[in-house]
Amino acid sequence: MTTLSVKPGQRFTLPDWHTNSHLISADAERQRSASHQVRQEARALRNETNNQTKWDEHDNQTRLAERISSVNRWKETLDKCLADIDAEIDALAKVKEAAEHALQAKNLPLDVSIECLTLRESRRAIDVVRDPVEEELHKEVKVIDKAKRQLQQRVNEAFEQLCLLQEARQQLSCDHRCKMEALEIDRVCLSLSVSSPNISFKVNPTRVPDGSTALDEWEQNSQCNKERAEAEMKASTELREAIVLAIAQTNNELEAQRVATEFALRKRIRDLEKAYDELKWQEQNSLEEIAEMEEDIRCLEEDLRRKTQDLKVAHTRLEIRTYRPNMELCRDQVQYGLTDEVHQLEGTIRALKQKLAESQDALDALYRQLHRIQTDTGYKASSLVLDNKCMDSRRKLVVPAEKFVPEVDTFNRTTNRALKNGQLELA
Repeated sequence: MTTLSVKPGQRFTLPDWHTNSHLISADAERQRSASHQVRQEARALRNETNNQTKWDEHDNQTRLAERISSVNRWKETLDKCLADIDAEIDALAKVKEAAEHALQAKNLPLDVSIECLTLRESRRAIDVVRDPVEEELHKEVKVIDKAKRQLQQRVNEAFEQLCLLQEARQQLSCDHRCKMEALEIDRVCLSLSVSSPNISFKVNPTRVPDGSTALDEWEQNSQCNKERAEAEMKASTELREAIVLAIAQTNNELEAQRVATEFALRKRIRDLEKAYDELKWQEQNSLEEIAEMEEDIRCLEEDLRRKTQDLKVAHTRLEIRTYRPNMELCRDQVQYGLTDEVHQLEGTIRALKQKLAESQDALDALYRQLHRIQTDTGYKASSLVLDNKCMDSRRKLVVPAEKFVPEVDTFNRTTNRALKNGQLELA
């Protein structure tokens, strides 16, 4: 006789079944409601952040454009001021030259007056009198001496004023160069967009760089440079109106000083060239070591990638072998071997990472040292240029004025002469 088979296990009541269905439906409704709420909040957040981002970008684009306009206005002001001060330097230099020629021209009248006085000393007896002619000759000598002293004083004042004008021009030129660089940078920033190819994350971009100044200080600096240049130009204009003539000073003491100075300059140039060559040698060695270190780092990174892949293989093998059935799931030699391999690979990877970090630190140190070497090389190159400019400028002391053609601009202090040993030309 057949019997009805009954499924073993716990039996639930019909109300339990209905309750479970209602719970599932309620949970589904609750989850959908929560999901809908999250979606609505996400959409609101997206809209809000998109609007905020667009407005922030628009505001900063406007600020950049206004800043470029402000810097450009100052650049144009400095352009005009530079042109004015260059014209004033040229005018004062010409007046100084005229004063020197006039001072030299006073030598002949003085010689004639002295000659006349000497001749009159040959008078005899009662004719040796202090007559009006002798008085006028002595007065003439005094007048000529006084004129020469006054002219010499004016020549010295003109030279000092030229130095002050050049200092003011250098400040204006430096300010002008800085504004040109700032304009270029801000224009690049203004041209950037999300589709630009050279955008990336930066380390601590919101930091305040050392040497940052306030906007008032920036404005005041340019204003001070402009006002100082205008004041020096005004003083130069007044001096030009007061200058009469000038003289060139060439005497034994100046010649001796010139020889001593040029001897010291030549010795200094030799020392600078030796130091420059040593730094270039160190730079070359540093570059070679950096290249080797970078290659070793690439090898370490490649080994680390390979070891990581090997570790993945070992992990995968161990994981797959956990699915062996029943008694086959035994701790055999393969299990021990794979476990040892994992431990060995993990230790290897740790060692490689540590060595990679040490290598990277060493590379960073090499780059820092290279930067120091290159910076000092630049200093040496600049010093060489300046000292060679000094030597070129001092040619005026031995070359006749009518034959002298300066290789260095007297006021702008620039040269096109290249340094020895392929040294970089500095303006």
